[in-house]
Amino acid sequence: MKIIIKNRSDQPIYEQIEEQIKAQILDGIISEDEQLPSIRQLAKDLKISVITTTRVYNDLAEEGFIVSVAGKGYFVAPRNNELLKERMLFEMEDGFEKAVTNGHNAGLTDDEIIAALRRYMEG
Repeated sequence: MKIIIKNRSDQPIYEQIEEQIKAQILDGIISEDEQLPSIRQLAKDLKISVITTTRVYNDLAEEGFIVSVAGKGYFVAPRNNELLKERMLFEMEDGFEKAVTNGHNAGLTDDEIIAALRRYMEG
């Protein structure tokens, strides 16, 4: 698992880590049922506080990306997990909202935005 923290980013460190772990899970870089580093190990590896990594894992577990197994650690949740599917749908819709707003701001019609999405999906 590769995590890059940008100290000059406006985004809080915990959000940077969460987004990168989510992306790696969604892209299949981290497989379902794969064990994640312990909270302390991740904090040590990233040279950040245990409080920050605890927040990251708690947030990811709450969103359904990972599960905690008592006495064993944290693991990537199975991909058929309903919470994960719901979260992926939310993120997709959020991306659509941004794309449509940008398209409208650029002066595109709805039909032109839909055509651009079709070209993107075919490409």
